[in-house]
Amino acid sequence: MPTLKFAVLPGDYIGPEVMTEALRVLEHVAKKEGLTLSYKIADVGGAGIDNHGKALPDSTLALCRESDAILFGSVGGPKWEKLPPSQQPERAALLPLRKAFNLFANIRPGLLYSDLRDASPLKTERIPNGIDIVCIRELTGGIYFGKKETVTLENGEQQASDTMVYKTSEIERIAEVAAVTARARGKKVCSVDKANVLETSVLWRKTVVAYFAKHHPDLALSHMYVDNAAMQLARDPNQFDVLFTENMFGDILSDEMAVICGSLGMMSSASLGTGTNSHGKPFGLFEPAGGTAPDIAGKGVANPCAQVLSGALMLRYSFGMDALATKIEAAVRKTVTVDGYRTGDIAFGKPSVGTKAMADAIIANL
Repeated sequence: MPTLKFAVLPGDYIGPEVMTEALRVLEHVAKKEGLTLSYKIADVGGAGIDNHGKALPDSTLALCRESDAILFGSVGGPKWEKLPPSQQPERAALLPLRKAFNLFANIRPGLLYSDLRDASPLKTERIPNGIDIVCIRELTGGIYFGKKETVTLENGEQQASDTMVYKTSEIERIAEVAAVTARARGKKVCSVDKANVLETSVLWRKTVVAYFAKHHPDLALSHMYVDNAAMQLARDPNQFDVLFTENMFGDILSDEMAVICGSLGMMSSASLGTGTNSHGKPFGLFEPAGGTAPDIAGKGVANPCAQVLSGALMLRYSFGMDALATKIEAAVRKTVTVDGYRTGDIAFGKPSVGTKAMADAIIANL
């Protein structure tokens, strides 16, 4: 009987609420499939600050190191906004986790069921069949992790700089993730850069071209400048299948994609590291794309689907259980589209259900 060992970090506000339901879904499928779940729950984010004095407590990091994956909720909120930026939950929890486990590849599915087209700000005639794309973001390089400096000039004026740095090896490994993802889908991948301006993008494009020519010549590779990509995502998102890009561009484009796809309550993500776990699979962190939603916390109305789908991604990538992940994804789709269960964020005037009732319906379809 396989044992799935993972750390559970619910986070803040609605994080624990949706995590509870995601765990119920995972426990249900584990029982049906003869799997053993071995997980421990630990504080992170604001909960870490309140209970341990910092957003990523040493005990939480130790638990993650002992696990094969991390199922993450969401962190942050108004309670901790007055702390110095470096101590706030988002920066002081997620960035150290990315660094500790070298989580270099963020995979974010952009999925909008055709039945939920009204959730998108795009005209429905532009997306008659919904949206089904994947955005892959390099997560540990680029301007976010380069040298940062603020200096005072001779005239008393302050000057700040952030350095964008990329190595060939960093570009090649994210290109491989994009290629593997594209091969499992439509065998079409678009690399996004700014090679007409940035030296890092010149190297990015040169490296990507050479890597695909050598290792994946059968895949359809295209290139697009980031400003055009932002426009094309809003004009015709389904022209893409898999797109991948560097850290800052990916941060922006993946959030644009999330808005185009409607409710963040349906958006999951996976961040994969360079290391492997005890199953020989990538160690990863799996989390919803949305935030902590303080305005609805404690009301039992948050959409648990993104957290449930993040659990499915964990099964697929860190435990190699693609078929089981697909079953969960299909159950969520049926619950929302065929059965018509909707939480408030995707109800659009129709009757809505609460967090637990949505999870109950998903479990019923498993």
